[in-house]
Amino acid sequence: MKVDICVVGAGPSGTLLAYLLAKKNMSVLLIERSETIGKFFRGEHINEDGEAILKKHHLFDGVEELGLLRMKHIEYWHNGELFKTIEPDPTIGHLSMHVPQANLLKAILNEAQKLPNFHMWLNTIVSDLVQDESGRYIAVKTKHGEEVQVVEADLIVGADGRYSTVRKKASLDSATRKHGFDLLWARIPAPTNWSPSIKNASIDDLQLAVYTQANGFIQIGWNIKEGSYPTLHKEPISPFIDKLIEAFPELEETVRNNIQSWHDFVLLDVFSSISEEWEKEGLLCIGDAVHTMTPTGGYGLNCALKDADVLAELLHKENIAHVDFTNFITERKKEAKKLLASQIEMEQTFLENFAVLS
Repeated sequence: MKVDICVVGAGPSGTLLAYLLAKKNMSVLLIERSETIGKFFRGEHINEDGEAILKKHHLFDGVEELGLLRMKHIEYWHNGELFKTIEPDPTIGHLSMHVPQANLLKAILNEAQKLPNFHMWLNTIVSDLVQDESGRYIAVKTKHGEEVQVVEADLIVGADGRYSTVRKKASLDSATRKHGFDLLWARIPAPTNWSPSIKNASIDDLQLAVYTQANGFIQIGWNIKEGSYPTLHKEPISPFIDKLIEAFPELEETVRNNIQSWHDFVLLDVFSSISEEWEKEGLLCIGDAVHTMTPTGGYGLNCALKDADVLAELLHKENIAHVDFTNFITERKKEAKKLLASQIEMEQTFLENFAVLS
């Protein structure tokens, strides 16, 4: 198979990029290793930047039809009582939006699949990259079950996430930074009449956040000390759950009905990284593959969408084989480093939100 662009990874950045390039009359193959799109427990909050990108490309209405939820408040709680509330700018009307990843991707794919030059393979892994005699990357080797196929492309784009196969196969650098905490996720039904909000509490001087989700759910994001989970999950879960209920008493019924063991949580190994190398001849990486963010502030998804948006403007059918990515990489790396610095500041100053209580 031969295409203009092969995009590896059908997350938000890869899917958006594939669609935008197919709209520009390029033949595009989007490869995804999973059998389905839109896994749970991914970054799913769209901020003003992400919203603007979706509206720019006339995708926002499709996402809204499938379902999203606007956050009305950010709240801070102590000992089961609300003591601080952040309201949205009246001209915006919300603080962020929860967009289930499946809805975001489906809205983009609904448009992409109308284009004859857009192709997508699910349940397909990239097993290797192919170089020509000069060292330029010219193809990917794929495997779907027992079927092996080589796909030639004028440009290979790795948008395959924080553990990127494309980045590793191309030997692009990736130095990770730990942040002193790991994260436990849980997803439970929201109580009746639960207000769309992001609620925060401090448990053992670490952040506990409760995010209202579309479709009547709540996502719990609980920071725990880095590397503590192997010890923690050997202990009874009841005292842990009691702390959650003490922080947010309204959640007692749904928590006790839906969290019975440590298996009801998903562990996220929290780290960040910004690669200095994003490209080699014939190959480029974007999104989490080269700038992994922590969950703090929900920047990762929006930054990845911006990568796709900016890159799509740069690429044209006539220049794929010889485009200069220098300015693109410089500017996007600068933005990623700025956002990561903001995340680190938010993490380091989180407890200051509770200083009023002391």
